[in-house]
Amino acid sequence: MADRRRFLSIVAACAASAPFAGARAGAAAEAVAWRGTAMGALASMTLVHSDREKAQALVQRCIDEIRRLESVFSLYRADSSLSRLNAAGELRDPPVELVELMSQSLDLARSSGGAFDPTVQPLYRLYAAHFALPDASATGPSAAAISATLRNVGFAGVELRADHIRLRRPGMGITLNGIAQGFVTDRVADLLHDAGLVNLMIDLGEACAHGRSARGDAWRAAIADPRQPQSVLLELPLGEDAGALPALATSAGYGTAFGTDPRIHHLFDPGTGRSVNRYLSVSVAAPRAAMADGLSTALSVMPPERAARLLADYPSVRAWFVQPDGEVTVLGRGARADGAMRGRA
Repeated sequence: MADRRRFLSIVAACAASAPFAGARAGAAAEAVAWRGTAMGALASMTLVHSDREKAQALVQRCIDEIRRLESVFSLYRADSSLSRLNAAGELRDPPVELVELMSQSLDLARSSGGAFDPTVQPLYRLYAAHFALPDASATGPSAAAISATLRNVGFAGVELRADHIRLRRPGMGITLNGIAQGFVTDRVADLLHDAGLVNLMIDLGEACAHGRSARGDAWRAAIADPRQPQSVLLELPLGEDAGALPALATSAGYGTAFGTDPRIHHLFDPGTGRSVNRYLSVSVAAPRAAMADGLSTALSVMPPERAARLLADYPSVRAWFVQPDGEVTVLGRGARADGAMRGRA
C-alpha cells in the first residue's frame, strides 16, 4: 500500500483508561489500545472491554487479519495477489477478497463515470519512473508520454469472474490504494463485531468507530487542515448517534507529491492522466469505510455538479470539500435543504 500522510486522527472524548458503565454487570470495562503500522501507514486500534487479556487477544487477531489482507492487496510485495495479477495480466483462482473488492471498485468506477478507476496504476508507474530520473522535468512527464500511458487506462479493460481476473490489454495495471484501506478497516471492524465487541475505534488510514469510548462518550474524529497539516480543520463524532456515521476517509494530494511541486501527486484524473487539484482535500463519512474511502477518491476528481449527482445515489453519506481558498463545502446527509453548506475553515 502507498505510504500516505495521515489526513485524519481519531480521538476519544475522554481518558482511555476510565471505566465504561455499559460493561457487563460487575465488571468495569477499560480501553486496550494498540499502535503500529498497517498497509504503509500509522495505525491504531482501541477496544473497550472488561477483560484485558481477551481484548489483547482480539487485537492480535486483527493484526493477523491485516497482514493476511496485505498479502492480497499490497503493491509493494511481489508475492501479493494483486502484484501477481499486474505482472502476468491475469490471475486464476483469485482470493475471494480480491474479487469482492475488485467488484466494488468496478461498480464505483461505473457509477462515478470513471472518476474512480482502479486501472490508473500505469500512470503511477509513469510518474514514479519520470521523477526517478536525475534530470527529470519538474512539470512531470511529457504530454506524449501521458497520452501513450492512457491507452492502458480504463476500467472497461478488466474482466472479472470469481475464478479468473484478466486485464485485456498488455501494460494495464490495477491499484486498489483508493479503496483498500477502507475495505481492510471494515474487515477488522466486522471481525471484532462477530467476536461480540460493541465499543471500538479503528484507524488504519481510514477510520471506523462503533459504540462508545471507555468513559461512555462518543468517539470523535479530527480532520487535518490541508494548509497546515498539524492543525485541526474539523472535528466530528463517529458512531451510531444521531447526526454521526461510523466511518470516515479523507483524500488529498499534498502528502504524496512526486517531485518538488505539490500539485503533482498520486490523485490522478483518469481522463487526463494528470494530478487533480480541484480541492485541497475531500472527506467522506459513510456507514462503511470502503464506501467512504472510494467515494473520497472519486469525489476528489469531480466538479461540484457531478459530485452532487453522485452523492444523490448515496443518501447515507456526507462529504466535506475543502476549496483552494480554505472554504469548506458540505454535501449530502445533514446538509441544508439546498444541498450544500459553506463555512470558512
